[in-house]
Amino acid sequence: MNTELQKSIQLMISEDYKDRFKAEYIQLKNRYDNLNKMIDNWDKNNLNFTPTCPREIYTMQIESMKRYLDILIIRAKLENIEL
Repeated sequence: MNTELQKSIQLMISEDYKDRFKAEYIQLKNRYDNLNKMIDNWDKNNLNFTPTCPREIYTMQIESMKRYLDILIIRAKLENIEL
């Protein structure tokens, strides 16, 4: 398992909302990075599988995830949460 995801497990169950916030960020960032890698490979015709959804759906998803990450980063700054 990814060490960043492992780290997020303990943060998820913390009583401190800042820890849970960090876990949310870590998990989303991990998913974003992996999806972005898949999309890059798709664009390079370098996938070892055939996606079931049209490319546009993945574009919509990655754009939404990016906006979500940006919002979390802004909130972290405003709430003094170190990511």
